[in-house]
Amino acid sequence: MKEIISTDKAPAPVGPYSPVVAFEKLIFVSGQGPLNPETKQLVTGTIEEETRQTLVNIKNILEDVGSSMNNVLKVTAYLGDMDNFFAFNEVYAEYFPSDPPARTCIQAGRLPFDIKVEIEVIACRDGA
Repeated sequence: MKEIISTDKAPAPVGPYSPVVAFEKLIFVSGQGPLNPETKQLVTGTIEEETRQTLVNIKNILEDVGSSMNNVLKVTAYLGDMDNFFAFNEVYAEYFPSDPPARTCIQAGRLPFDIKVEIEVIACRDGA
């Protein structure tokens, strides 16, 4: 059965979507950007700064719902500019140092609020 999950560990949705949906052992995290959930402010700056905040948000969400970055199965990353691909990868590799998940990385053009990166993930719960 589908379970809608809300967490204060990540920014509140800015549209009509659920931030996290669980189905059996799978966890689907909606696209996250570089919004600091504590200050409610966008972390705008370099692609590295925005990627780091986005991945911190995802890490916090996963931990709050009984999972972790080690349980990420699939990542879809949207970059505003593919010229940022290699710098994005450097930060991304810090969060997936070994056995990285499957990934798709595409240039999305202009992202909402002019952010440089948005990332969504599919993970499984711990013990799955």
